[in-house]
Amino acid sequence: MAAEKFKLIEYRNPGVAFDINLIDPIRINRSAVERRAATMGTRRSVKKDWQAAWLLKAITCIDLTTLGGDDTHSNVLRLCIKARHPVRADILKALGMQDANIQVAAVCVYHNLIEAALLALEGSSIPVAAVSTGFPAGQISNEQKIEEIKKSVLAGAREIDIVISRAHVLRGDWKALYEEVKMFRNTCGEAHLKTILETGELGTLTNVAKASYVCMMAGADFIKTSTGKAAVNATLPVSLVMVRAIRDYHERTGIKVGFKPAGGLQKAKQAIEWLILIKEELGDAWLTPSLFRFGASSLLGDIERQLEHFVTGRYAASYRQPMA
Repeated sequence: MAAEKFKLIEYRNPGVAFDINLIDPIRINRSAVERRAATMGTRRSVKKDWQAAWLLKAITCIDLTTLGGDDTHSNVLRLCIKARHPVRADILKALGMQDANIQVAAVCVYHNLIEAALLALEGSSIPVAAVSTGFPAGQISNEQKIEEIKKSVLAGAREIDIVISRAHVLRGDWKALYEEVKMFRNTCGEAHLKTILETGELGTLTNVAKASYVCMMAGADFIKTSTGKAAVNATLPVSLVMVRAIRDYHERTGIKVGFKPAGGLQKAKQAIEWLILIKEELGDAWLTPSLFRFGASSLLGDIERQLEHFVTGRYAASYRQPMA
């Protein structure tokens, strides 16, 4: 494989004026969506060299994440080392990719571990993302949410993953959702805003589509499926609805918005399914960490295991892979 340098091109979404006439007509046919989503892993077969190449691409789109109650400086340090060197050197050499500068897209942590992550990533181009606004439930005051964002940006986070107030969606109060996300966007300043819908709590795919559109109108640079803390997280049907909202927004405004599935993504096969979804629905322009991310922790370990199998012809036990 030819070595490729991965360069992050930053896209920003300035947002547009709120227009309820774009939101009200949206209706999603769940059966049609589920039928289309079911074909993602069956219509395309990615094997051998192509599979290895797609898995390396997937690595460059991972937000390597630790959001546990038992997080410490030491496990953030280990995560950041893995972020800088996500694939063992011997595997990269066998693939001819030792000079490709393969690294993950970002490291995502709680606010209190931003400093530890920044120190561990010093000298690299990997940004630190911080979860904010009362993650994961979002059940704190707007004043507290704004203060959280301000502190994380001041601490050095270049990306802010916020959670929306799901109550706005469930009540159909789209103007309130717009004003909330716009307020968060303004508070982020130069930091990128990734807006988590927590789709498993929104009730219907129509709500998912409308919430996606409203968040983009308000200036979200990325829309993200889930916190990873809910009973239902990223699914292909939900993702299909969200990426089609992104496509429609781009066609109307010319503005590209990123997409991030998160929660429950653990297997290399899933990574390929989501990459196929992006390629078929949004096109090659979105197959970049500037516009597509996986929110994951254990996914990287399985991808590395699959790459080792490609090189050696043998499956290794999962414990052979360094901590992901």
